[in-house]
Amino acid sequence: MKKMFVIAFVFLNLFLFGQVGLEFNEAKRQGLVNLDSIYVSAIHSDTTQAVFKTKKEQEQMMHAYKQMLQDFGRFLSENNFEWKKKTQGFNRVYFNEDGKVDYFLFSFGRSENVPTKEEHKEFQRLLNLFIKDYQLDMIANTKFAQCSPVTFLPKEQ
Repeated sequence: MKKMFVIAFVFLNLFLFGQVGLEFNEAKRQGLVNLDSIYVSAIHSDTTQAVFKTKKEQEQMMHAYKQMLQDFGRFLSENNFEWKKKTQGFNRVYFNEDGKVDYFLFSFGRSENVPTKEEHKEFQRLLNLFIKDYQLDMIANTKFAQCSPVTFLPKEQ
């Protein structure tokens, strides 16, 4: 019963608020803890557990995912968001069947290179603007997720 409530909450949240970009900790506080039971791994070492099963499909998915991250980096730059220092993080992105972003969860590394509170807030604001209209160049017959580490770099001088 509890699982059904959490799943209902997730779908209600998505219906009411559309695409959501959140830090992992904030997603957990909001009860978004079972997304991986709803979204299938896009790519998995055991292809029976992956949405994209063939080598060609997996290469296409990785290309599309990398393109999304590059597009997001360009979007940040175009909106005057500049990284002051090399910043490492981790993303897990949840897509609907059409490749639209439902959830984009992120975290930054635990080093001296984490963004300030102001940078973090602006990053999240721009992330939510970006995913509002972004569509991955992949479709599937089910919802799917992809994760990766990410490194943001300052503009070259």
